[in-house]
Amino acid sequence: MAGTDDAVADTGTSDSGGGTDDDDSLGTLYVVGIGPGLPHAMTQRAKDVVATADCVIASNLYQEFLRRDGTLPPESAEVEAAGAGDTAADGGRTEDAEGGTVLERPGGTRQTLVRSSMGRQVELAREAFERVRAGQDVAHVSGGDPNVYGKSDLLFTMAEAEDAEDVPIEVVPGVTAALGGAANLGAPLSNDFCTVSLSDKWRGWEEIEEKLRAAAISGFVIVLYNCWRDYQRAIDVVREERADDVPVGIFNDAGRGDAGRNRDDETHTITTLGEADEYEEEVGGMGTSILIGNHETAVWENRYKKHLVTPRGGRDVDDF
Repeated sequence: MAGTDDAVADTGTSDSGGGTDDDDSLGTLYVVGIGPGLPHAMTQRAKDVVATADCVIASNLYQEFLRRDGTLPPESAEVEAAGAGDTAADGGRTEDAEGGTVLERPGGTRQTLVRSSMGRQVELAREAFERVRAGQDVAHVSGGDPNVYGKSDLLFTMAEAEDAEDVPIEVVPGVTAALGGAANLGAPLSNDFCTVSLSDKWRGWEEIEEKLRAAAISGFVIVLYNCWRDYQRAIDVVREERADDVPVGIFNDAGRGDAGRNRDDETHTITTLGEADEYEEEVGGMGTSILIGNHETAVWENRYKKHLVTPRGGRDVDDF
């Protein structure tokens, strides 16, 4: 347990009534950002947490990525655990009593792998809390960074709803698409920038438009997420406040190389705000983000490719 938990154990009480001398028997719920998902783009902290957790909750796609360098054991490492439930009907996978697949890591330690899916997030959060209370360290995997349209808010919200004040939660940061895509494009985020999600699942378009307009007027470089929803509508809003010749970068599956989910490999395209809505074929789905420059953003080309650069405060070489 971390040192902060020792302070709770000394008092034997907490506001929720859950903090006792038994806190030392708790595990930790780690919300782990794995960036694009491929091992080379993960932080060492994220790799270590996933590799050593008693239970890993991850989608099929992220499981595939995490197996590439052994961060997760291969599917062939499935074993039967003591107290396991019946063999699953989907090909004979061995499952533990709570429905996870049990894998054996090199060295003989065992790790439970639970498949995450969009429709099971509430159920999986409850399962994670119970596993932590049973003494397990749980790595709940989120693509990108958990705090950038990821899973961290869900787990904290669920912890409040489920009176899980006794469950230690730690967020492990990862590389979000805005940063990965910007690295491919050059230096477009070197001054002030913001991100705006175009998903209207929990808010109306009026709110999205208001934020887009405010960001455009304020001169922020803007990175759009969830671009499969009304990206052309978003471009039109920004065009009302920003010149058509402002550079724009469209990138897909930043950091995933040839493992992209939307197309055969990672791509990025440089265009202008006035022409951005003509690139519908380049906007492939959840893996697509669009970076809209401001009046200071410029295209610089060397012998190898074009880059986007937004100087910090308009500074030049003499300012260094």
